[in-house]
Amino acid sequence: MARLAQTAGLTDIQEEILATVRTFVDKEIIPHAQTLEHGDTYPADIVDGMKEMGLFGLTIPEEYGGLGESLLTYALVVEQIARGWMSVSGVINTHFIVAHMLKQHGTPEQKEKYLPRMAAGEVRGSFSMSEPELGSDVAAIRTRAVRGESGYTINGQKMWLTNGGTSNLTAVLVKTDEGAEKPHQNLTTFLVEKPEGYGEVLPGLTIPGKIDKMGYKGVDTTEMVFDGFEIAADQVLGGVTGQGFRHMMDGVEVGRVNVAARACGIAIRAFELAIDYSQQRRTFGKAIAEHQAIAFKLAEMATKVEAAHLMMVNAARLKDSGQRNDVEAGMAKLIASEYCAEVTQESFRIHGGYGYSKEYEIERLMREAPFLLIGEGTSEIQKTIISRGLLRDYQSRG
Repeated sequence: MARLAQTAGLTDIQEEILATVRTFVDKEIIPHAQTLEHGDTYPADIVDGMKEMGLFGLTIPEEYGGLGESLLTYALVVEQIARGWMSVSGVINTHFIVAHMLKQHGTPEQKEKYLPRMAAGEVRGSFSMSEPELGSDVAAIRTRAVRGESGYTINGQKMWLTNGGTSNLTAVLVKTDEGAEKPHQNLTTFLVEKPEGYGEVLPGLTIPGKIDKMGYKGVDTTEMVFDGFEIAADQVLGGVTGQGFRHMMDGVEVGRVNVAARACGIAIRAFELAIDYSQQRRTFGKAIAEHQAIAFKLAEMATKVEAAHLMMVNAARLKDSGQRNDVEAGMAKLIASEYCAEVTQESFRIHGGYGYSKEYEIERLMREAPFLLIGEGTSEIQKTIISRGLLRDYQSRG
């Protein structure tokens, strides 16, 4: 057992789940990740394996057919899966966020309708906030839902929808007319149930083809275009309009812990590759790990891996306790994503010219790590969230 990124105080059940996932990653993900990633191929067999293991129901309460595990367990599972291939963790990330939002904010009818099927992996979730000209300014959403006699009609365009084509339930944040003074109080989350696939999947709802990306291959990223799309009023999350911003921010806190966990997983793998390669590669009569320049790199990389893991675990445990964790989740996401990029680049440098070859795994990690710097809010957005929270808690009494 490696000594890095260990978590104290886990239950026997958590240890068993992580051991099972770690074995699955080593046997079923790592050996196939390169081929699937280079082919931009959806990992259907791996997803089926995760279904059989019950991972899609990991955090869903037992009463709805899930395992009822904590956010910490989920984050540690994601860390292991991302260690194998980040795209696979992307398949379950959006699913977990939607399941969390339903569990916390859904009506009893919505929970009964979706959570058992989500636990079984029959319904796979995705969520959508961003728009083409929106970025992180969620309050400026333009996609609008207008109330009619039998429900709502939605018009607008959403962007950067992970699993947009392969999911069949999407939580979508749109603008509704609540007459509130503050823009974010005029937002509502709709649960859009749709078929998998691309093109006009339902009347008034189009999922264009996949967006071609630098990395994060295999998992689809799409747009979502509404043109007179009609949806029933009972598909409003929680049954109350104007609460969408609060619902989504709760989900995003989970998402930021997830991104931190993914960054930890990639950093762990980059370190593993570097320390293994540095003991095999020889220069000037000895392994390059014996040269102080490389040994110091390994020491710094390992320290960053450990620090990021501890901050991620702290943010997850805080969320599990029911306390507000916006600052801690932002800190964990910030430090883990930045350290991930740094550790991956150092591993790339240790590999030398071989690191630039597509035959070596580190080349893939070099293209995956940058995504974590922008996913679920850029580092600059995290600093904004952190600083606001600090000023709130440390308000001057002068």
